[in-house]
Amino acid sequence: MAAISGGKSYHHGDLRNALVDAAVDLAADGGPERVVLREAARRVGVSPTAAYRHFDGQGELLGAVKRHAQGALAEAMERAASRAHGSDDPALAAECRLAALVRGYVAFALAEPGLYRAAFCTPRPPCGMGWLAGAGAEPAAEPEVRAFALLTEALAALAAAGPAPRPAAPDVQAAAWSAVHGLSLLLVDGPLRRLPAGRRDGVVERTLAMLVSGVRAD
Repeated sequence: MAAISGGKSYHHGDLRNALVDAAVDLAADGGPERVVLREAARRVGVSPTAAYRHFDGQGELLGAVKRHAQGALAEAMERAASRAHGSDDPALAAECRLAALVRGYVAFALAEPGLYRAAFCTPRPPCGMGWLAGAGAEPAAEPEVRAFALLTEALAALAAAGPAPRPAAPDVQAAAWSAVHGLSLLLVDGPLRRLPAGRRDGVVERTLAMLVSGVRAD
């Protein structure tokens, strides 16, 4: 992860990216609540006025951090999948890929809880824009979450490789993501955060087994 500490210079003309890097470090340290434009500017070594030339406010900066964090989550999942054992059996290969993606998802949440929270935060609009909500303005569309797309593709491959090939139903896809995301939140911020590593791994594997059996039984 690129780190920018207080007083470190940035490349000329690249202040926006330097501010994003600093904000990513803030989120990694303490979650989305720590992302403050003035603090990012201080870490880069510029004035808040200079920072506001690139971002309307904290919400826009946090949006950039959110996109970075979502990308980092997807990259962690893809790295985990790249290490999965291959197989000539399409069903087994699909199951191994799904398992690796899920393990990569949970592992990222445990290793980078601040970025994980930032990946699914809801940035506030700039000050003074709230009146638009009452004027019929449409909220900005959420970009595709690559992590969900990866899970969806893996579920589709598993369903297609079964004895009765079929597409994975949308409700199965949503339920699978809910299970993986919910488990990750429980392990990071919920009562499951106190589980010893062995039991935690057991819960992850049990969740995986439920996902696979659910797809096959659909």
